[in-house]
Amino acid sequence: MTDFPPRTPRLSMLDLVAVREGGTVRQALDIALATARKAEELGFARYWLAEHHNMPGIASSATAVLISHIAAGTSSIRVGSGGIMLPNHAPLVVAEAFGTLAELYPGRIDLGLGRAPGTDGATMRALRRDRVESEEDFPRDVSELQRLLGPVQDGQRIVAMPGANTKVPIWLLGSSLFSAQLAAAKGLPYAFASHFAPRMLHQAIALYRQLFQPSAQLAKPYVIVGVPVIAAPSDAEAEFLASSTYQRVLGIITGQRGRLQPPVDNYMALLGHQEKAAIHDFLAMGVVGGPESVRAGLQAIAQATQADEFMLVSDVYDPALRLRSLELTAQAMAALSS
Repeated sequence: MTDFPPRTPRLSMLDLVAVREGGTVRQALDIALATARKAEELGFARYWLAEHHNMPGIASSATAVLISHIAAGTSSIRVGSGGIMLPNHAPLVVAEAFGTLAELYPGRIDLGLGRAPGTDGATMRALRRDRVESEEDFPRDVSELQRLLGPVQDGQRIVAMPGANTKVPIWLLGSSLFSAQLAAAKGLPYAFASHFAPRMLHQAIALYRQLFQPSAQLAKPYVIVGVPVIAAPSDAEAEFLASSTYQRVLGIITGQRGRLQPPVDNYMALLGHQEKAAIHDFLAMGVVGGPESVRAGLQAIAQATQADEFMLVSDVYDPALRLRSLELTAQAMAALSS
């Protein structure tokens, strides 16, 4: 049973493996590995990859394959899914894939699970054919995964091989109250997707902590909060770099997803009131600025959420400046605990 002591929030990273305008998928995969190595160097707890499909600017669709690539290129950081979108997969397939990963990289693999498809309806049907999803499926599939990754029971007819007895840690991800309640009932760690859907963050984590039941995996509640971060030497430069994120967010909101765009001077000034408001709502948990602004922003989130861990998302167009952003963020967090 894991019991996490109170501390300044750990830092981790979520990567959607953005394909940059003018770049290639292979370059995006190389950037992801370089970023994971930097996160490991900085002492980050984990590096997660997000499953999305049929999106021209995201190269993390084959999530388990990419986890293996990142884990092979690093040595100690935990690597996992943030998350595997369970409606797209049979639990046995997930158990076998992550059981294999656990055997290849012992003690380093996380299995984060989400209940959204991570894509559009037509693509979901292409992934799972004609399966009709119901609200009861996700809790049932999570329970099945726990059984498949646990010890083999007498009379168990279906055994994940590899997978059985690997006890890969399962995390539940969500942006509403549903997964918060399920994580609490099952005694699982909980990650809230506040990097893109922050509206119900405080209500969800309060409910999770209130209802939490200790389990064999976890002794007390453990909360990850998603935080978009763009750090630079000055507030002005950070705001300039963040315009790549603003363009990506506006594309999501308007249904015009594309590749990660270069930054644009005074981008927000070019937008109308409704567009600005929509971006600000989407990024309500975002922290953008120079070292002092980032330190203050992270401190405010830590105080408001009492999170155990921050899962950073950092969409900086220039890969080198993305690494610098992570380094400045790690320095800001270190200042909080000193």
